[in-house]
Amino acid sequence: MSTEAQAGHLAHARYGKDKVRVLRVVREGKWQHVVEYNVCALMEGDIETSYTKADNSVVVATDSVKNITYYLAKTSPHILHPERFALHLGTFLVSKYAHIHKAFVTVEKLRWQRIQVDEKPHPHSFVRDGEDKRVVSVEIDGTQGKGKLTAKVTSGITDLLVLKSSGSAFESFVRDEFTTLVDVNDRIFSTSIDLKYVFDPIPVSLSLFDAPLPGTPGGPNAVFAAGKDAQLSEESIKTVKTQGTAWDGDTVADDARKVTLDVFATDDSASVQATLYKMAQQILTSHKHLQSVSYSLPNKHYVPVDMRYAGVENLNPMSTGRVEPHEQGRNAYHSHSRRFCH
Repeated sequence: MSTEAQAGHLAHARYGKDKVRVLRVVREGKWQHVVEYNVCALMEGDIETSYTKADNSVVVATDSVKNITYYLAKTSPHILHPERFALHLGTFLVSKYAHIHKAFVTVEKLRWQRIQVDEKPHPHSFVRDGEDKRVVSVEIDGTQGKGKLTAKVTSGITDLLVLKSSGSAFESFVRDEFTTLVDVNDRIFSTSIDLKYVFDPIPVSLSLFDAPLPGTPGGPNAVFAAGKDAQLSEESIKTVKTQGTAWDGDTVADDARKVTLDVFATDDSASVQATLYKMAQQILTSHKHLQSVSYSLPNKHYVPVDMRYAGVENLNPMSTGRVEPHEQGRNAYHSHSRRFCH
């Protein structure tokens, strides 16, 4: 080992397990529910010596993090609700290990919907209904003590691909010597929507989740002794479980998706940014426990083919059966991102 002065220092460390795949079937008699998650669980704490001193005694193996994820996927009563499951997993990690002070859990939920048979939902057969995903990111902060855990939750949607063949324009923008884009009062509007919304922070503890702890008295379960100091009051639990909070993430997610699609479809869009602003305003107005909403709507361009070479009019938006191939390549996408807060 070199005794020379160190050239640098460890400024920050976070590690854990990514790409943990979970498929859970919850049976309620004949009726069955399925969820499929991709889970990432990372931790921060007193782990610097594992980097600077090659000291593995402070390392919770990433394989253990994977096993804890599977354990909670099996035993947590909240497995069907991604916000609650992510909160449960993060709280478990910070409560379980005395030297771990923060946990960062991301849960990506794939979109499985029941197959309709004779216009009725089938009790145990499902179809992947689109490639968009619901994404939840949770930060559990125990830096103020194991009895004062707080949670920050960000949820949203990624890869929601939409298209409308009319009802979108882009006119009266800045014109100068660099402008080649022409005004258009009706165009195809297609985009892949990413949406994020941030909930108000909430207090958490293992007692919130009504789930059994592993181990036996005096055994592994003894590590959770600090949890006795982390019992939330009835008033705190009531506040956490209020409608519209992160605990009620399913309701907010359903409404946010509906607002996004409704506004996209019905807005007589003057621009991408004007439409996404209306989406964000509606979501913030409806949900008082949200701190901010952000959207990213990159354009997916369909450019009319100039067919005057064949004596065919195809550039007029109102021409019948206009041919508009999807542009390929890097220049086909223009990103529009805005962030809106109260």
